[in-house]
Amino acid sequence: MRADVRVRDVGDLRTSHLFDIVVDLDPQLPIGSGPFGRRVLFGAAGGTFSGPRLRGEVVPGGGDWALFAPDGTMALDVRLTLRTHDGALLHMTYGGRWSTPPGLRAAMADPAERHRVDPADYYFRTNPLFETGAEQYAWLNGIVCVGSGYLVEGGIAYKVSEVL
Repeated sequence: MRADVRVRDVGDLRTSHLFDIVVDLDPQLPIGSGPFGRRVLFGAAGGTFSGPRLRGEVVPGGGDWALFAPDGTMALDVRLTLRTHDGALLHMTYGGRWSTPPGLRAAMADPAERHRVDPADYYFRTNPLFETGAEQYAWLNGIVCVGSGYLVEGGIAYKVSEVL
């Protein structure tokens, strides 16, 4: 089959570091198995974020309404509120996928050990979007981001980059 002549080279995607974020988590709330998989709420208890153009704290009260498929893959459904160092509020949402090889699942289920597992051994990617009414951060309303996640003691962390 021939390539469609309408396809053009638009260049490779480029990214720029936006911030690193650590989200402290409340104890998980297992909602249970339903028609789409096993649902668990990982509530956000706080945290911090910092990058070249913005920094601040994670406001308690958001979370991840995670859905675990039978194969162990987790689909993320996250909503967080961030407060910048100068008091602006940012609404951050993202989906994503977290896939852990079967051989690592026992270690990842152990709260005392899971943050010690090398993030290179599992797949944890997100697609953050933002919404704010703060004029100084209105540029966030028009960008798409990608994130690479990993576990830390007491929570999760992401390196978030803007797609240019």
